[in-house]
Amino acid sequence: MIVLKATQDKVLAALQSVAGIVERRHTLPILANVLIRKTGGQLQLTTSDLEIQIRTTAELGGDEGSFTTTIGARKLIDILRTMPADQTVSLESSASKLVLKGGKSRFTLQSLPAEDFPLVQEAANFGPVFSVPQKTLKDLLSQVSFAMAVHDIRYYLNGILFVAEGKQLSLVATDGHRLAFSSATLDVEVPRQEVILPRKTVLEMQRLLSDAEGAIEMQFANNQAKFSFGGMEFVTKLVEGKFPDYNRVIPKNHKNTVTLGRAPLLASLQRTAILTSEKFKGVRLNIEPGTLRIASNNAEQEEAQDELDIDYGGDTIEIGFNVTYLIDALSNMDQDMVKLDLADSNSSALLTIPENASFKYVVMPMRI
Repeated sequence: MIVLKATQDKVLAALQSVAGIVERRHTLPILANVLIRKTGGQLQLTTSDLEIQIRTTAELGGDEGSFTTTIGARKLIDILRTMPADQTVSLESSASKLVLKGGKSRFTLQSLPAEDFPLVQEAANFGPVFSVPQKTLKDLLSQVSFAMAVHDIRYYLNGILFVAEGKQLSLVATDGHRLAFSSATLDVEVPRQEVILPRKTVLEMQRLLSDAEGAIEMQFANNQAKFSFGGMEFVTKLVEGKFPDYNRVIPKNHKNTVTLGRAPLLASLQRTAILTSEKFKGVRLNIEPGTLRIASNNAEQEEAQDELDIDYGGDTIEIGFNVTYLIDALSNMDQDMVKLDLADSNSSALLTIPENASFKYVVMPMRI
């Protein structure tokens, strides 16, 4: 049976959309494979790592009929990548093997039985479906994902908190030293739901979401989340645990506020960051009426100092920060102006966008 027959670019795009979660080495060899299910003229491709499952449906030609098998995902992608984009490729089944043909090339690949493929058991009681434009979710993720923890023993920090309530969807990430919050408006009212998406899921979603028109539908259960968009279905386990109360972390009523250009501030921080020490990424900010001075030094007694003119009439404050935390936040924003709220040299600072309450970034000071 000819399982599929289409141009290389179409087949490769369909495979790459599901193959991001496939590990090359796994205790279960079949998890290195993609499950191929042919029903009539439609082809379903499914991958899993036992915690995340991605499925896409595509029209990729071939014979009509019913057929299922599994084949090594990475190997198939590696072979396809070496072929020209406009070349027609076909995948045919013969005995327990699959034959991939393209031009004068022919590859005979081992398959494993489809019934051995461990599909993720979907939760029985998902909450109500709600949707946002794909671009909106992609933007929300990019505004907070950099603040996720990596391999923290507080496992609930290794991911992003999704909170849907009323007509608002909020995303929060923190690693204990900084916190990023971003929100968007929903079309429909939804009951309050809180889930923590794992880090791997977040990175995979960012890879798959596009700026194209089209919505992404979401549903949450106690231990699972389900996303549907652009012919794809994404099911993931959730992180269990209690996320910190982010409302208590976000400072209110800081009395000193300075609004300044995002690009000049970012450039100044990137310059002074060059002379910070590898282990200790500290910079000092001196804020006084009319001037912001940024300074750094390192173990070799080298020093950097930069100055920005600012419209500011508040207290004189000297405060230290890990420069990476500030650069991360500013690099993931695209607004022209940012607002910095400060209380004193020992309190966390709040970075926001003027006239816009949908993004907040909190960063703890460091002693320098």
